[in-house]
Amino acid sequence: MSTSLPTIDKDWTLFLDRDGVINVDNIHGYINNWEEFKFYPGVLNAMKLFADLFPRIILVTNQRGVGKGVMSLEDLQTIHRNMVAEMEAAGGRMDALYFCSGTENSDPNRKPNPGMAYQAKDRFPEIDFSKSIMVGNTRGDMEFGRNIGAYTVYIHTREDKIPSPETIDARFDSLYHLAKALHSR
Repeated sequence: MSTSLPTIDKDWTLFLDRDGVINVDNIHGYINNWEEFKFYPGVLNAMKLFADLFPRIILVTNQRGVGKGVMSLEDLQTIHRNMVAEMEAAGGRMDALYFCSGTENSDPNRKPNPGMAYQAKDRFPEIDFSKSIMVGNTRGDMEFGRNIGAYTVYIHTREDKIPSPETIDARFDSLYHLAKALHSR
């Protein structure tokens, strides 16, 4: 695993997972509503730093709880609407949000499958996957990044799902640490 980061310019795209990267993950279930959603410390500051660096910041998140009926689509939309509003109030942004509510691993949009990246490319044809960073905290996130040819950054928030080292280009303890490292280059 390399510790060096790519040099970012205005051609790069940032893909972010949500649970365990932006907000504290519920490792025993799902984040079912806005009241259960808690940003990790430093995330809002990180999003402000990313807004200065990346022309496109895109959320890609598996949300199987919707497909299972554990949470409603309306609850998910409320979480995302409030999350983005807080990011914007702090000077950050999220340019697009994609989620997969499918329950089957064969769903083309369910990470590690690349469907959500292709949806983003349809909306933003200028995306070059080789000039993209995928940030996540699970094996599926890292494999998603590899499947699209992106630089992968592992955020170490879960001891139970550490990906294989060959899928990780860099590792950080938090999204804020990554943002500071990229911003100081």
